[in-house]
Amino acid sequence: MRKPLLIAWLLLGATPAFAAEEPSGCDKFKWPIERERAALTAPDRAKLASGSEQAALPASAVTLALVTPGEARLPSPPERAPKDGTFAGFASFKTAPKAGVYTISLSAGAWVDVVQDGHFLKPVAFSGATDCDGIRKTMKYELSAKPFLLQVSGAKENSVSIAILPSE
Repeated sequence: MRKPLLIAWLLLGATPAFAAEEPSGCDKFKWPIERERAALTAPDRAKLASGSEQAALPASAVTLALVTPGEARLPSPPERAPKDGTFAGFASFKTAPKAGVYTISLSAGAWVDVVQDGHFLKPVAFSGATDCDGIRKTMKYELSAKPFLLQVSGAKENSVSIAILPSE
């Protein structure tokens, strides 16, 4: 009885140490985020409902309204199952972007799936940090000149700002 209790106590005591390893602060991102952060915090962000079809990439950031995962009816099951009590949504971009590397940045923590030509794309780079007002994570994806779908799931809030910008 004492051994399991001791193990549980040690694991609980170790939890803050693991949390402390997560980068904190705007200077902890792996690349400059000023452009993405400015887009994500701009007051004129367009508002999109989940399921929106966009003719082209937004010039700046958008705020995507999210709903419960069941209501979201994501076109592809997310690669990471959303937890109970979280929100999800998606938007499709029908006009093909110019082929190249794009940064997809989020104002809050959530899982992102980018689906193009029926396949989940893997990010070529990822960076994230807590305690940076306006931006939580940014990823770089290699997009081809074809329409794509952006899915967000596992968000704690019912909306998230998203910037999709050509990588510099």
